[in-house]
Amino acid sequence: MLDPNQLRKDLPSVVAALARRGVSFDTERFAQLESRRKAVQVETETLQARRNAVSKLIGQLKSKGEDASKEMAESQAIPEQLKALEQDLSAIQAELNEWLMTIPNLPHESVPEGKSSDDNVEVRRWVPGPTDANGNPAPLPFEVKDHVTLAERFGLDFESARKLAGSRFMMLRGAAARLHRAAAQFMLDLQTESHGYTECYTPYIVNSSTLYGTGQLPKFKDDMFWVTKGGQDKEPQLDEQGNPVEREDLYLISTSEITLAGSMRDTITPAADLPIKLTAHTPCFRSEAGSGGRDVRGVIRQHQFDKVELVQVVQPEASYQALEDMVTHAEAVLQKLGVPYRVMLLCGGDMGFGAAKTYDLEVWLPAQNTWREISSVSNCEAFQARRLQARYRPEKGKPEYLHTLNGSGLAVGRALVAIIENYQQEDGSVIVPEALRPYMGGIERL
Repeated sequence: MLDPNQLRKDLPSVVAALARRGVSFDTERFAQLESRRKAVQVETETLQARRNAVSKLIGQLKSKGEDASKEMAESQAIPEQLKALEQDLSAIQAELNEWLMTIPNLPHESVPEGKSSDDNVEVRRWVPGPTDANGNPAPLPFEVKDHVTLAERFGLDFESARKLAGSRFMMLRGAAARLHRAAAQFMLDLQTESHGYTECYTPYIVNSSTLYGTGQLPKFKDDMFWVTKGGQDKEPQLDEQGNPVEREDLYLISTSEITLAGSMRDTITPAADLPIKLTAHTPCFRSEAGSGGRDVRGVIRQHQFDKVELVQVVQPEASYQALEDMVTHAEAVLQKLGVPYRVMLLCGGDMGFGAAKTYDLEVWLPAQNTWREISSVSNCEAFQARRLQARYRPEKGKPEYLHTLNGSGLAVGRALVAIIENYQQEDGSVIVPEALRPYMGGIERL
């Protein structure tokens, strides 16, 4: 969530920054809310001053033996008036917060101008083999097959998944399932053993409060899978003491960023405990409303897929170095797998809702003859932390908001696509990358 104090102190710069994302900020609505807030606060302060004055006057009248009934009646009415003003102020603040929950983060000054992915800027690329005139991996010297054609031979099964759950799901059998597990295990081991992340196992179902905190709600509600709990209309939800509590909506996670960053909710972390570096391998569930027609063939865009997620929680002054580090942590996976990739700096119009700055990693897919995203790494600055009330305690002074960062390290299904297509052979077999062979029992070819 944006900082309300920044809106009050420097509204023009906020408006200009949001315009770089293609977002128009309703300054008139904000001015009206601020005017109402200030009016209530002024009335509250005036009434509080009057309460103090009346109390003093009552004491003076009584000390003189004079009648203070009129002043006492006024004094007795003031608490109810103050309570009403407090409720008015809370309502105004709630309206402001509800609105700010729908407004994206401000882009960092280093984010390039642009409206779409066409305006993203290539930072670097890594191609381990020969290249063509455009710097792309040289074409394979035989007719290229896509990952579906190649992997159906060793266990990729869309038909069974379609019977079980519908379109955009997959089932893996045998060697394909083992390759999928090997890739995820390799990614986890690399991030924990080489880059210092703590492995976590998290819930796959979260409540709506967590999703508001991390920024998926309210904007992306239609892209989430909701969970309906059996018998929820009959059985009240109870807390640990057995008292009834208000039931929250539940959702399947779309990324373990939600649970990893969400675990910092309502916490104050000692500065000495920072940075916090977390990773988890989880399934991710996305309904992707409105994405029909894109990538309907294959593994690229699924309703359920696996991902190894990276999250860092750091002090504000360390967050942009952490962002660069996290990009290299994701790159290390692709380099060890020997898959060509490039790093793209996203323009203002192409960034995700909570990001202040984002790098995308894109892998080369020979069958599509193009680069496709496999990881996004973002610095959210204090945007998530403010929503989560995640703070740290510096050595001196009051608690301050943390900066949170997240990134894929990597999307497992898309990594399989890149491996299968880049390591394909003319006879239709697929070489297993050396980095994965220890996880595959030494198997070298599928």
